[in-house]
Amino acid sequence: MRLTETADLWWKNAVVYCLDVETFQDGNGDGVGDFVGLTQRIDHLVRLGVTCLWLMPFHPTRERDDGYDITDYYAVDPRLGTLGEFTEFVRTARDRGLRVIADLVVNHTSDHHPWFRDACSGRDARHRDWYVWCDTPPADGPQGVTFPDAEQSLWQYHEPTGQYYFHRFYKEQPDLNITNAAVRDEIARIMGFWMQLGLSGFRVDAVPFLLETAGQVDADDLPDPHAYLADLRAFLGRRNGEAMLLGEVNLPYEETLRFFGDPASGGDELTMCFDFIGMQRTYLAMARQEAAPLADALRERPRPPRDAHWATFVRNHDELTLDKLSKTERDEVFAAFGPEADMQLYGRGLRRRLPPMLDGDRRRIDLAYSLLFTLPGTPVLFYGEEIGMGENLAADGRLAVRTPMQWTPEPTAGFSDAEPARYPRPLTRGAYGPEHVNVRNQAHDPHALLTRMRSFAQGYREAPELAWGHCEVLDAGDPAVLAHLSSTRDGAVLVLHNFADRPATAAPAGVPDGRLTDILTGAAVERTGAPRVELPPYGYRWLRVGEP
Repeated sequence: MRLTETADLWWKNAVVYCLDVETFQDGNGDGVGDFVGLTQRIDHLVRLGVTCLWLMPFHPTRERDDGYDITDYYAVDPRLGTLGEFTEFVRTARDRGLRVIADLVVNHTSDHHPWFRDACSGRDARHRDWYVWCDTPPADGPQGVTFPDAEQSLWQYHEPTGQYYFHRFYKEQPDLNITNAAVRDEIARIMGFWMQLGLSGFRVDAVPFLLETAGQVDADDLPDPHAYLADLRAFLGRRNGEAMLLGEVNLPYEETLRFFGDPASGGDELTMCFDFIGMQRTYLAMARQEAAPLADALRERPRPPRDAHWATFVRNHDELTLDKLSKTERDEVFAAFGPEADMQLYGRGLRRRLPPMLDGDRRRIDLAYSLLFTLPGTPVLFYGEEIGMGENLAADGRLAVRTPMQWTPEPTAGFSDAEPARYPRPLTRGAYGPEHVNVRNQAHDPHALLTRMRSFAQGYREAPELAWGHCEVLDAGDPAVLAHLSSTRDGAVLVLHNFADRPATAAPAGVPDGRLTDILTGAAVERTGAPRVELPPYGYRWLRVGEP
């Protein structure tokens, strides 16, 4: 494919890297990560092969939900730096060829946000209808508590005004009323502000909740929420033609497809949606040591509109949700990767990172990340995955996987000059502590995970068929092997993965004629007729079909 084609829709073969500024690198010695520190670590990300940085919330916050309870959308949390330091970071990232996107958390605010404080001052307050209020919680309103360990209801009574307000998450996070035109205008203003400072788009938090109108007294008279999402995308395009929206939409495939928008226009709502179902089926396939669960997901997954794309991931910043698996399937994954109650969360997910889940088995770790970079979609990494960081189960809930980045083997992990007691979160200890897992020790080790991840990113970027091509799941001839072929008009790539702890022979049917070349090593693979490829336990191959 021509580079001009792939560059025009840059998100289709980007390598996205998610990080939390406060846990990445401290630049002023106060024990908290900041933009000064992050800026000094950009070259690590460049060497890794990252092309887009996704920043978790960095705004002022009451820290009820690790930064997702925002008190000011137009500022940087003073602990993390200043607007000037933010813009220096974005400029430096651009200088290194990296785009930057940030979390857009506008489905709710903090209960300390000035808008909500004004709304609580009386029923006639200016910002009263910026939030969702009712005299009695409606029987046909939204259902399902997001954090069942902390909340029993989605409605919180506000005694001074005698009404309930709606909160999909914690009660300290009242939901904004997006049916209010003034709220919609303000959300656009927030997006425009940060794009003016250099952002190339946003990861939109909890998109279905953002568009929720159930329980509104005039829900039947409200415009289609998807029309509002299309308006946001159009606004984004007017302000910055290259900008994108990456949506958190954890729904069945057919329901998720709606959030891409109109296929006739190439997709006029979200630019990308995370593939939550594919992720969950990947873990089920690894637990069973059979390819079928993931192969079935790939066959079921609908093709997005022309200019839209799926985003793939192995781990994210939340619990590793397994909510789209049946209870029996979920129990299989729990038994394989999180058998202890403390490793699980809300009865629906895991609060562990991948390497400890796989008992540090490099073969299986490499297999998982080979899948990440070769399955159709844009790979999204969570900070620390490139070196195999573990979790700290002593931390609360989802914070177990949000520990400080491990740069060096020192007791401070190279994260800060301050004492670790001052860090936003405790370091991981034991076999996955910084003395064993860190960037410095892996940076020049040809056998390290970091080196392997760099080669994956490079191979992925050298094979645009993986991101842009039509994906076909092939019969591999062995139930343990996933074989898929990604093809464009210019070429094809065959990828094989052995999920089993035994050797396997892959004999995929339907591979076009032509020589086979290993993308990761450059070595030719012998072929006479239909390919037969020997795979070691948990082995994988990326094979170009035809001339390189």
